[in-house]
Amino acid sequence: MSDLWNYIATNYDQILTLIGQHIYLSVISVLIATVVGIPLGILISREPKLSKPIIGTTNVIQAIPSLALLGFLIPFIGIGSTPAIIMVVLYSLLPIVKNTFTGLTNIDRDILEAAKGIGLTKSQTMRKIQLPLAFPMIMAGIRISAVTAVGLMTIAAFVGAGGLGYLVFSGVQSVDNAMILAGAIPACLLALVIDFVVGKLETTLSYKGKQKSTTGKKTKKLIVSFAAVLLIAAGSFTIFSKANAKDKIVIGSKNYNEQLILGNIMADLIEAKTDIQVERKLNLGGSQVTFSAINKGDVDMYVEYTGTAFVSILNQKPINNPDKVFDYVQKEFQQKYGIKWLQPLGFNNTYAMAVRQDTAKKYGLKTVSDLAKVSDQLTVGPTIEFSTREDGLKGLTKTYNMNFKKVKAVDGGLRYTALDNHKSDVIDAFSTDGLIKAFDLKLLQDDKNFFPPYYAVPIVKDETLKEHPELEKVLNSLTGKLTEDKMRELNYKVDSLKQSPAKVAKEFLQNEELID
Repeated sequence: MSDLWNYIATNYDQILTLIGQHIYLSVISVLIATVVGIPLGILISREPKLSKPIIGTTNVIQAIPSLALLGFLIPFIGIGSTPAIIMVVLYSLLPIVKNTFTGLTNIDRDILEAAKGIGLTKSQTMRKIQLPLAFPMIMAGIRISAVTAVGLMTIAAFVGAGGLGYLVFSGVQSVDNAMILAGAIPACLLALVIDFVVGKLETTLSYKGKQKSTTGKKTKKLIVSFAAVLLIAAGSFTIFSKANAKDKIVIGSKNYNEQLILGNIMADLIEAKTDIQVERKLNLGGSQVTFSAINKGDVDMYVEYTGTAFVSILNQKPINNPDKVFDYVQKEFQQKYGIKWLQPLGFNNTYAMAVRQDTAKKYGLKTVSDLAKVSDQLTVGPTIEFSTREDGLKGLTKTYNMNFKKVKAVDGGLRYTALDNHKSDVIDAFSTDGLIKAFDLKLLQDDKNFFPPYYAVPIVKDETLKEHPELEKVLNSLTGKLTEDKMRELNYKVDSLKQSPAKVAKEFLQNEELID
């Protein structure tokens, strides 16, 4: 617990900012779901033949994994708050639509007949009788959606929308329980607060005996207020985004600590050497997410690796010639995507297979060929991305004729924890990972030179360079500044010494005398 309190005390300003983002995203999502869901519920209560397809569709959406839904939305919508809000809205519709439908259709038929008998039209019956009586059920659906939205919105960090999920994702990557709890605990408390607030609204505004005449008015005012707040917030956000779009550049990064450090290095350097405003959209997803973001124009630059671009993005078979790989990706990215590769930073962050020291000693492991001979006795715990890539486990097992006993994919820094806890015997590691040193692991030599070169290089949209040509010179001042040893040490400071990527990045630039 002391680690948690220390982390909160040191980073309380960041945590408060992320809580604000989380509340904004959650509330907007629930408001949209309410404005869409209640009318849908009313519609299917009046047109029963539409109830099965509409409720069935919302049920199907609930069954889709949230990350899969986000992955589907990114190519069409991009990254940021929009796909996160759309995802949560879609997940929030079911309880609102279903509860509205159930509340309206379960009203005593005698009451409806009486309303018809005194001359009320269908619209009047809906406003004055059905909605007030169904209101508690509708509010229960909104309450469920609101609590669910808070939990789901932690995934918003996956697409650069911010929120408390940023701390959870970062903590998982660096095996930092304090950081994970600093994101998870406020999210839980926020869910409880929202549940309490919506519950109070439900109790206060529900239909009660003598309050029949006023409840309808309160209900109407509530819905109007919801819509007004939604329109004002969405409009303000849109205007603010458009007003600032031309005045800044956006720097992205993938979702692990080395990328967070590199993203901060570029951002700090640009801020120090130019008058350009910089927005950091760090800790996005894997390679396809960050590439989709720059290709769509949601970010202006990030650091990519030559081998990743060559194999995963351009779909080429792995080769081991660094110059050929660099020349190819530089040419193809320029022609196909309008993205320029600048000069390499200096280090080659290639994949490496890592084992515990006791495993290496027991089986006499020095090379990947040694590993292949005993692979049928061992469990490999790679990242999910590595397990599916041709320059990863798929190609590696073919090249070395390996057949592991089990494959247990574990993402991020958790694979190091699993290895240390003997839940797996082999993992994929980046040669510059700080956790290699922290867990005292043995790296096996790639004696067949399977892994292609993964030199880290800043890549920038052509449009951005045309608008800000000074960026190329500024970023190329980093050329050759980062060796494998230097990068591993920077990663170690974040992974093991629990320093923030922003702090490590700034200190690096100062030590290299690139900024004051």
